[in-house]
Parts: sequence; C-alpha cells; structure tokens
Amino acid sequence: MRITLKPAREKSLIRRHPWIFASAIQAVDKEPGSGSTVDLLSSKGDFLARASYSPHSQIRARAWTFTDEAVDSEFFRKRIRSAIQLRRELKLADQSDSYRLIHGESDGIAGLIVDRYKDVLVLQSLTAGCEFWKETLADLLVEETGVRDVHERSDADVRELEGLQPINSALRGTPHVHVHISEHGLKFKVDIVTGHKTGFYLDQRANRRRVGELALGRDVLNCFCYTGGFSLNALANGAKSVLSIDSSADALALLEENLEFNDLRADRHTSMEGDVFQLLRKFRDENRSFDLIVLDPPKFAPTAAHAEKASRAYKDINLLAFKLLRSGGILVTFSCSGGVDAALFQKIVASAALDAGVDATIIEHLSQGADHPISLHFPEGAYLKGLICVKS
Repeated sequence: MRITLKPAREKSLIRRHPWIFASAIQAVDKEPGSGSTVDLLSSKGDFLARASYSPHSQIRARAWTFTDEAVDSEFFRKRIRSAIQLRRELKLADQSDSYRLIHGESDGIAGLIVDRYKDVLVLQSLTAGCEFWKETLADLLVEETGVRDVHERSDADVRELEGLQPINSALRGTPHVHVHISEHGLKFKVDIVTGHKTGFYLDQRANRRRVGELALGRDVLNCFCYTGGFSLNALANGAKSVLSIDSSADALALLEENLEFNDLRADRHTSMEGDVFQLLRKFRDENRSFDLIVLDPPKFAPTAAHAEKASRAYKDINLLAFKLLRSGGILVTFSCSGGVDAALFQKIVASAALDAGVDATIIEHLSQGADHPISLHFPEGAYLKGLICVKS
C-alpha cells in the first residue's frame, strides 16, 4: 500500500521528521487499515519512508524507517535492543532502579512509551501503528528485558485522536497496582494504575536531586507536589522546612507514605490540599515568604494552539512565586507543555519577574533526563523546560 504526497510536501521527510499530516497527502492507494504499514512516496513517485497509517488522526502517517527495510518483529527487536543499550551506557542503575526505557519517536518507535519501574514495565500505546504491533512489542519487551510483568497505561487523551479506546490493565504477567522504587537513595511508592503519566515523573530525576542540593537550611515551598519527589529530596538534604501543596488528596496521602518509608521527620514537613493559584494568593496576602520555591505544574498547553491561554497561567504562578521569595531566594520553575517552547517560557518568566517588581537572574537551564532522549530530527521530543532563578 502506498501514499503519495502533494508536490513539495516531502521536505519534512527528507529532514527525517517522522510525521505526515493529512493535508500533505495527494492520494492513498487502496484503503489501509488502522496501524497498517504503508510506503510514503513523493509526488514524482520516489520512495521516502515506510510508515504506519492512522485514518482517524490529522497526523495521518508516522514513519517507522526512511530505508527500504521490512517492518516486522525483527525490526522492532533491533529498535528495542538499541534503546536498552543506550540506557545501559547512561549508567542509570547508579541513580535509580527505574527509568524510561522507550521514548517514542526519539527511540525510533513512534507512539510507544515504556517506563521500567524496577521489575515492572508500564507501557503506553499512543498511536494506531503502535496499537497494531502492541502484542508483538509486549512479547519483545519481555524477551529483551527479562521483565515478566507488563502493565498497560494506554489511557492518555491522545488515543482518542487516533480512534482508540482507553486501556488500563495488565498486559503480561502478574497484575500490579503499586510498585516500590528507589532513586538517589530515597524510596518511593508508585501507583501505576491511577497515578499521573505512568505513575511517576521519571523525567525529573536529575532535577529532583538538584533541588535537594539547593535546599540545605532553606524554607521550601513545593507547588503541584504530586507524591513528593522534590519534597523528599529537599528534606533528605537538610531543608529547614518543606510545605507541599497539591489539589489531589490521593497524591498527598502517597506523599505521607513516602515520608514514612524514608524515616524523614514529619515536624519539618507540612502537606496542604488545595488549588495552587488560590493558595499562592493567600500566602501573598498573609505576607508569607520562602527561600526556595518549586513550580512543577501540569501541562497547560498540550499544543501550540493552547499557548496563549497557558502563557497567562504560567505567568500568574511565576509572578506570585517571585512575590513570595525572600531576597536571595531561589525559584525552580518548569513547563512540560509541548505548545510552549524554551524561548517562550523564558520570556514568560521574565515578564512575571518584571510585573512582580523584582530583579532575578537565571543560573541554570533544566531539561528532561537523558533517558528521555531528543532526536535531532524530532524537536517535539524536547518538552520539559526548567529554569533556576535567583531573586536579587
């Protein structure tokens, strides 16, 4: 089966960007089934790539390969082995027993996310092509990792755009709800069934450690704290106090369990349930202040179309945070929104500081962990942006 592109619409494929949008397609040979493999041809009939087909999505095809190789079980085995080898070379075991094993397009398997939580794999199938090969991929993952238990968390909203139903269940081996992992000497209980993403923000591993290094002797405010990754690192590294706030009672309950697992003194920590925006305004009105503030909000802008609304939200929380910081205080602020790039995020934070009437300096730029690699041909893979700012 073949798909022919309109004239001059092959440029992105020549640059090895894997996505082809419906608007770029001139003709579709026959009627490819959802997830089936198709050849992408230029308007002149030249072979460009071999891809998966998604009849429901605006991203109508996603390239598997830019060569004339067969897309079969052995093709995916090679990609999985390559991803595993990369993680070995990163020496992640020195930091944690849990990490991202497959990172979609950046590991050459569009739509597949696999996170390893010690002895359990959590898989997300996000595209029609990945769904088509899912059973094969699950078998290969078990064979190549030796991990028998695989849980599927294919419940992200993007599946609806692919014409796929949400799935959240055991895919291979024994079902699990919670797993226990370690990271930088700290222990965490992770809910792989109802937790955010696949259960834990593995992409923030290095950034959690950096916050710990900055926390010694400081009063810390951790906003959108989830299950306490930044909070535990701050406490374990000598924070004077930590206030953790989140809108989820379940997340805060898990945070409290994590404190107990690590024998961290509860008298230095307070959990508070509520809306972060409202609580920051309340703290401002009460003239409260902190030495270190962490802002790690959820995705405000999944696409560029949401960027304007998201920019207002990012500016609001950063402005409030600057007002709550003591002189010499540190703001560690993040955006995981794909629709807000690093340059725009920095402009937003700069505007927030200006409106707050403060001077601040960026001392570090932060990003996702190395187990979440970014293909040079797929800049969309660079989603996590972070800044460490010092208030003058």
